[in-house]
Amino acid sequence: MTNFTTPAFEEGNRIPREFTCEGQNVSPPLEIESVPDEVNSLAIIVDDPDAPSGTFTHWVIWDIPPDTTRIPRGVPGMEIVADLDGAKQGENDAGELGYLGPCPPVGDGPHTYRFTLYLLEREPRLGAGATKEALLDATGGILFEQTRFTGEFSRG
Repeated sequence: MTNFTTPAFEEGNRIPREFTCEGQNVSPPLEIESVPDEVNSLAIIVDDPDAPSGTFTHWVIWDIPPDTTRIPRGVPGMEIVADLDGAKQGENDAGELGYLGPCPPVGDGPHTYRFTLYLLEREPRLGAGATKEALLDATGGILFEQTRFTGEFSRG
């Protein structure tokens, strides 16, 4: 079973301020262990199913090599991430490339943020800058497994 975690916070706990709109708005470090040999590519989607207008996508990144064990803090918002062997990033629901930290409406209760790792049998045929929906469509038939962890965040 593949393990997907972050050293930044415990499963289900509060996401530290630095990874949100109230802090530095940078992606947290991620750790990946025990990827099966059948997997040839990884993808990650971070979203908020508690957003008032429906699920809000905060990060879409794919074409991550299967031997990746650590994704560093603060992945830059660019289409191609050279430090991750050419991984591609797509648009979040704010229309920006890369990671957008949690930023629920002030006064809402805690929102749950899902960090989902997709283990793929091959790289999806998808150009950089795509949306979550396009990535999910491209993974049809090549999804081997998925795993996730969650964090929570609220403002005021």
